[in-house]
Amino acid sequence: MTQADGLVLGGGAAGLMGAITAAQRGRTVIGLEGSKRVGKKILMSGGGRCNFTNLYCEPANFVSHNPHFCKSALSRYTQHDFIALVEKHDVAYHEKTLGQLFCDNSSKDIVAMLLRECDESGVRMHTDCAIDQVRQDTGFRVETNIGSFSANAVVVATGGLSIPKMGASGFGYDVARQFGLNVFETRAALVPFTFTGGLHDMTERLSGVSVPAVVSANDARFAENILFTHRGLSGPAILQISSFWEPGDEIVIDLLPGTSARDFLIAAKSEQPNALIRTVLAQQLPRKLVMELQTLFWERLSDIPLCEIGNDALAKIGETLNAWSIRPAATEGYRTAEVTLGGVDTNELSSRTMESKKVPGLYFIGEVVDVTGHLGGFNFQWAWSSAHAAGMAV
Repeated sequence: MTQADGLVLGGGAAGLMGAITAAQRGRTVIGLEGSKRVGKKILMSGGGRCNFTNLYCEPANFVSHNPHFCKSALSRYTQHDFIALVEKHDVAYHEKTLGQLFCDNSSKDIVAMLLRECDESGVRMHTDCAIDQVRQDTGFRVETNIGSFSANAVVVATGGLSIPKMGASGFGYDVARQFGLNVFETRAALVPFTFTGGLHDMTERLSGVSVPAVVSANDARFAENILFTHRGLSGPAILQISSFWEPGDEIVIDLLPGTSARDFLIAAKSEQPNALIRTVLAQQLPRKLVMELQTLFWERLSDIPLCEIGNDALAKIGETLNAWSIRPAATEGYRTAEVTLGGVDTNELSSRTMESKKVPGLYFIGEVVDVTGHLGGFNFQWAWSSAHAAGMAV
C-alpha cells in the first residue's frame, strides 16, 4: 500500500496543475494516469501548438447550469497567472486572434513545463495505470493494476468523453455517481455539424470553402469563419454554436455579416442593371458558394438581369442571405468534439475548493465538471484555475 496526502486521478492539464499546486504546498502527491504518457490532449491541441489560455478570459466565456460557479476559481488563478508560469519557463508564445495564445514552437513545451514543475515540487506520476476501484474507508483507497494507493484526498481529473481515441472515458462521472453526486447529462461540444440529403450533398461539393459569418442558435451568436466539409459544417463559428445547439434545432447563418444583402442587391440593380445576381454576389462571396446558393434561393431568376427583377424579390433573397436557416442532422459526436458539455453538477461542489459537499476529501476539476468554455483557450484556463483551487485545498 502506497500512501500520500493526495491522489490525483488523471494526468491531463487539470491533473498535472492540481498535483503541482498541492505539492508546492508541501503535500505528498501521487498522480495516476491511464495512458502511456501524460498531457496527450495538450499535445494534440491547437494543431500541435496548444492554445493554452485566452487574454480575455472571463466567466461569460463559459457554459454551465450554474454560470456563477466558475467565477471564484477563475478570479483566484487567472490567465495572467498562467502566462507568468509560461514566461518563467521561457516558453515562446504569440497571440493568434481574439486573445488566443499559442506556443510559437510546439505544445510539447507546455507538457515539458508542467513535468518540470512536477519534478521540482516532488509529484510522483505513474502512467499506464488502470484504476479498478475508488473507495472510502478512513480516507480513500484506490486499487489499480500497479498496486493500491491510499490518501486523505482524491482529486478526480479524468476529463470528459471527447476524443475517445485519446483514452477519454466516463470514469470521472462514474466516481461521482458512486459517491452520490448528481451528474448532468453529457453531450459533445465544440464539434462540427453533419447534414443529410441535399444539404449534405451541397456541403460535400463545397468542401474546403471557408467564409466569415455570424452563426446564431438559442440566443447565442458567434462571428467567425465557417468551413464547409465533406460531412457538413465546421469552422470556429460552428464549433462555438454547437455548445448551444440542441438536436432538432435550426441554426441561422448570416453569410454577409455587417452588410445588408437586401440593400446591396437593390443598390447593385441601379449600378449594374444588366448584371446577374450571381455576378454581383461573387464580389462578396466565393463563386462556388454563390452557385450553390443560386440553386437554393433564386434558381428561376438565375439568368434574368437585375433590372428585370422586382425589389421585393431581391429583398427576399437578401434577407435569406443574412439569415439562412438550416437544421443540422447531428454533430460529429465525441469522436471529433473538443470538449464535453455537462458533467458533475456544480451544486455538489464548493466553488472555492472544488471539494464535494457530501464527501469531504473528494474533489472534481477540469472537464469532468459541468463547466464548458468557449473555443479559444478557455477550457485550458478552466483546467488551470479549477486545478489550482483544488490544489490549494488538498
